[in-house]
Amino acid sequence: METFEDDNPFENDVDHISSETSSTSRVNISAPSSPPPSAAHPVSPTISHQSRPFPSPGTSRQPQPMNKNDFCCNRNRWLHSGEDVEILITDAQKTTVHSTTPYIVYVIQAGTAEARHRYSEFESLQSSLRKLYPTLIIPPIPSKQSISDYATNPSKAKEDAAMIARRKRMLQTFLNRIARHPILSNEHVFHRFLDGEVSWTEVLHSPPLSLLPKNILKAPSHNPTDQSVLPAYEALPNPSATYPLRHPEQRFIDSEVFTNKFANHLNGPMEKVSRRMLKRWSESAHDYSELGAALNGFSLNESGALAAAIEKTGQAVDATYMSTTRLLQELEQNWAEPLHEYTQFASIIKKLLVYRHQKHVQYEMTRDTLENKRELLEEYEKSEREAKRLEEALARGRVEFSPRPEGQEENEGPDEPASAYLPPHPEPNPYRRRAPGMGFLNALSYTLHGMMDVDPETARRNGISKTRETISQLEDALHLAAQDLKYSGSTIQADLDRFQRQKVADLREMTISMARSHRDWCKKNLETWQAAKREIEKIPDHPNSMPATQSGKGAAGPSNTRRDSSATVNGR
Repeated sequence: METFEDDNPFENDVDHISSETSSTSRVNISAPSSPPPSAAHPVSPTISHQSRPFPSPGTSRQPQPMNKNDFCCNRNRWLHSGEDVEILITDAQKTTVHSTTPYIVYVIQAGTAEARHRYSEFESLQSSLRKLYPTLIIPPIPSKQSISDYATNPSKAKEDAAMIARRKRMLQTFLNRIARHPILSNEHVFHRFLDGEVSWTEVLHSPPLSLLPKNILKAPSHNPTDQSVLPAYEALPNPSATYPLRHPEQRFIDSEVFTNKFANHLNGPMEKVSRRMLKRWSESAHDYSELGAALNGFSLNESGALAAAIEKTGQAVDATYMSTTRLLQELEQNWAEPLHEYTQFASIIKKLLVYRHQKHVQYEMTRDTLENKRELLEEYEKSEREAKRLEEALARGRVEFSPRPEGQEENEGPDEPASAYLPPHPEPNPYRRRAPGMGFLNALSYTLHGMMDVDPETARRNGISKTRETISQLEDALHLAAQDLKYSGSTIQADLDRFQRQKVADLREMTISMARSHRDWCKKNLETWQAAKREIEKIPDHPNSMPATQSGKGAAGPSNTRRDSSATVNGR
């Protein structure tokens, strides 16, 4: 952990910023997005030496407010009762309710409530929480089966006992992580998921989930279901995740670098070596099982102390097989599964940082568009001012030259300047024969001529009014983008800090659990093999060994001389 602590950008303890703070009338982007660090929370509670599923109920648990009295339902009251509550998945059952094909439902026990949900409903819960809270780290759920598993045997892939047991453990971890989150635990959608009397399909088609927009980038970060501001968000662009920022924020660059490094450590050597280690432990347990059976069978062919010693050795090997199997299960539950969960966490954090990146790009693009529109409006207004000056000059000229002396028209001669009269543009000869196929081109030319002959003054004034309207919309959109950028930055940073504390506590628990499992494995094997050794020592000494008196060592007794197996074979 020390290699991560030195350059870790998540180490500050930052409290959550409420949405009301980000909804002020004026938003200063240059202001710090996170409040100053407060006193650090305890890293991890005291871990019990009893074997229990990962994570422990106290892992990364935030202190719940004891004076809360605005409970939305009984599940909310139970979750915030101040007790060390834990959600359990007690069973996995096959059923065909509302379906023609069988599927697995998981029985959830949350206090006095019992709910039954299939895997796809856990998926929809996680997806719904991601849309409702785009700035929070939503815990992962176990991965789906691979395509190869379904291709080889689809029915067995869905009903595999080991896969179902693994899903039970990891889905229980998913629910408990939500229940211990300071914000997600208050979401009524989660409470209704735990309530067995509510149809999940009804929850998905009712508010707030039915109010979620299709594009989460065009909705407020603090409340994506707010319908009143969605028209203003339509003016915001929809940038890609790879669009570069001109002015990136350094702390989020550091967060992205640290997350990539953390993910590479987990996805690379740690998870690969862990899978290889578990595979070898499994093969070793299988070998111990076969060896124990062979020794127990071989002891039946012998008699006396030798048979008892061989039988005791076989029992020790069987005990080693059982302790190795138990060690393998504990390593799978308390090391490999949490390690895989944190590789999923790293992927979730990357998506969270991408969302914040896109919100920042939205702000920059909207600001650039607004500046361009203001420049265009300035050009329009400049042209309008020049047109007015020209019109005033022409008006003054008409006033000066309009009163003519009497009789001037009669005295005008042929030397009148050509500028006094401009002949009309000659029209095309109506009797001129048109070439075949020129009708369409003439019609197109007439249309373009009509478009170009629009009154420039009218077009200019229409452009001014439309540009002013667009600028007003962009100013509102820029204000909303600034609010979202500040809120997403502060909330993401606060949840990253919370996640860092959770990660430290979980990794501490994982390593302690691994050490405890190996210690218990060694202690159990030491006891059984010591008992086997005592039984082996009861076997009489080698019959062909030299008496102790001939070797000059006094009275006869057990010889400590190493036996020569070749001498025994040769009959010496």
